[in-house]
Amino acid sequence: MLNGGHLVSDEARRRVERAIAETGYVVSSSARSLATGRSGSVGFLLTESQQSLFDDPNFATLYRGAAAALARRDLPLVLMVAGTPAERAQILRYVGAGHVDGVLLVSTHAGDPTVQALLDQQVPTISCGVPLGAEERMGYVTADDRRGGRDMARHLLDCGASVLGMISGPADTSGGRERLAGFLDVVGEGHDPRLIEHADYTREGAVRATERILSARPDIDGLFVASDLMAAGALEALAAAGRRVPQDVLLGGFDDSAHAGSSRPSITTMRQPFDRISEEMVRLLLDLIDGRGTAAVVLPSELVVRESTSR
Repeated sequence: MLNGGHLVSDEARRRVERAIAETGYVVSSSARSLATGRSGSVGFLLTESQQSLFDDPNFATLYRGAAAALARRDLPLVLMVAGTPAERAQILRYVGAGHVDGVLLVSTHAGDPTVQALLDQQVPTISCGVPLGAEERMGYVTADDRRGGRDMARHLLDCGASVLGMISGPADTSGGRERLAGFLDVVGEGHDPRLIEHADYTREGAVRATERILSARPDIDGLFVASDLMAAGALEALAAAGRRVPQDVLLGGFDDSAHAGSSRPSITTMRQPFDRISEEMVRLLLDLIDGRGTAAVVLPSELVVRESTSR
């Protein structure tokens, strides 16, 4: 009867409902799992170091959004971090044993064995960002990184930059590739390669990349950085070199994270709709768990103008 059966008299139903109200009975999740063959939970799998969970606010924002979206459906979210081979092996055993019904996969890199392992185990999975090399086999939700790169490059040029550089993300990530591709759509493939550096989405990596660009092209007067965390590092390196933002160098970031608004000066950025990304990832994953097939969603990014490009 508790599962919605109809072969029960009205009197029996009333008695059972009264007993439930009086005793505070709740359905056993373990019993329900045995009956349905499901765990009743979802995994949030971050394929980065544990420290990155604390350093990069984007990951926490995505986790909070996904947890809230699942809570509205009465499903818990299990946080899993696989930044080392040992952690990856442990988590894949856990997932493969059926302890979660599906996985929200965050921060994939090209060639990461985690993607292939989840596909081989037939674990319902939705990626945040394009899972490079598995785009046709794994669903995903992403911001329009290429268009965002184009919009930021055009904005910096429109604001007066004449020697425009970029610090892109890792070349083995979809965001790293697509934001750089958008930048090159605007400045041209023949752009001075000394004005482009790759970094690892960390503040420290951006400091070193900025120093290399300044050494090679001290005349730089505009810099697009592929994340706000890295833009904060670039701001630090520019200040150490005596270059003022925005008076000497215009600076743009990407994400619209807390770093953009709290930096001094505040950083112009491309806003990723993290709330919608989380919600869409959860929606696609639950559809996939229910057998409705996979899909991909691309959401628009939005230019947010702040002090770092306002002369």
